[in-house]
Amino acid sequence: MSTQKKGNFLAIIVMILLFGMISFVTNLASPMGDVLKNQFDVANWMGTLGVFANFIAYACMGIPAGNLLQKRGYKFTALAAVVVGFTGVGVQTIAGLLDGNLAFGVYLLGAFIAGFSMCMLNIVVNPMLNKLAGGGNRGNQLLQVGGSFISVMGTAVIFLTGVFVPNIADAEIKQVFPLMFIALAIFALAFVVILFTNVPENERVERIASANESKIGPMSFRHFVLGAIAIFIYVGVEVGIPNVLQKWLQNGGLVVDMCPLCGSPMGNAESIAATVAATYWLLMFFGRLGGAALGSVFSAKSMLTAVSLLGLALVGGAMILDPAITVNLPVFKGTEGFGMAEVPVNAALLVLCGLCTSVMWGGIFNLAVEGLGKYTERASGIFMALVCGGGILPLLQNGIVDWTGDYLVSYWVIVAGLAYLLFYALIGSKNVNKDIPTE
Repeated sequence: MSTQKKGNFLAIIVMILLFGMISFVTNLASPMGDVLKNQFDVANWMGTLGVFANFIAYACMGIPAGNLLQKRGYKFTALAAVVVGFTGVGVQTIAGLLDGNLAFGVYLLGAFIAGFSMCMLNIVVNPMLNKLAGGGNRGNQLLQVGGSFISVMGTAVIFLTGVFVPNIADAEIKQVFPLMFIALAIFALAFVVILFTNVPENERVERIASANESKIGPMSFRHFVLGAIAIFIYVGVEVGIPNVLQKWLQNGGLVVDMCPLCGSPMGNAESIAATVAATYWLLMFFGRLGGAALGSVFSAKSMLTAVSLLGLALVGGAMILDPAITVNLPVFKGTEGFGMAEVPVNAALLVLCGLCTSVMWGGIFNLAVEGLGKYTERASGIFMALVCGGGILPLLQNGIVDWTGDYLVSYWVIVAGLAYLLFYALIGSKNVNKDIPTE
């Protein structure tokens, strides 16, 4: 193996590990919403403010981080992102030592700072992996491989939260300290690894752009603009499905069996709900592995079309079917250990959506930056700004839950989002601006 190939391989490994960091910190925000809701006795939508703060940071940091990447390169931006992430999780940890409204505010501040880090890391990781693979189907394939590690970490953090918080009604931030300490350790380790890794950088060419050229950018490409909107919607769909699902199951959507001898619950709703939500992320892992294998055979357009249609069918079925119809799923029951539990068929269908959302990110990113050339890095910054959809759509869903009292009705938001993604795959992803010079 040549020195360049060895360097590229190590860079790929580092980028994939960074994907895992993004997932761990980001997915911690969702179950923490339930902790906030109960510790501070607030409405569902206010409990979701941690998720909102994490994702709205993307809207603030996306373009500045893209500019930083363009000026200082991949390695510097990645190191800066890790430092910011360590700070954000540290502030969240401090919130667990405080009381009252101050603790709530400090936690949201920490989530906001952590969101800056996640945005910066995404801006580094996505174009770098696409670049190292050479773009096209191979770029989509490598993004799916990286995405599979996202699912592993997402599954782990949701499951572990259910373990550390067995009784959501009495939950407090400090109960989740072990997960925060893990996140801090990951950031510290990542800093050291990145510092001593030779990360390939783009060649910088200093020149004065013409007046006409300065007016051209990623937003000049229709397929990119529509793709940026697709990313906004997709992240909201990906986060919103398990977020509301977990809340529904642990707040009356799940009937826990009672022991016929002692009369006590056989497991608890919180642990079971966390396991079901974690299964969604686990299926995303398998979906991304499958997507990575199929990425060299099927185009990103074909894959996005197929999973959007399947997602619409699954969510539609979940909204229509009677929750009294149940299926058995393997779950963690808390003190009872692992076993089978009856869950509404609606929940099972929503869990299966993980197979659909698993390949969407890589597909959308690949389609949206195709043919952008020198504008790709600026495009990545804009892309990341639109990731704020992961905070806005779940907030909207939880607002609908508070308004209607019906968790499943909120999935109309998801249906609308999946319909748009289908439109983008079939029509919106076509590059109609091939006359714009990109070299």
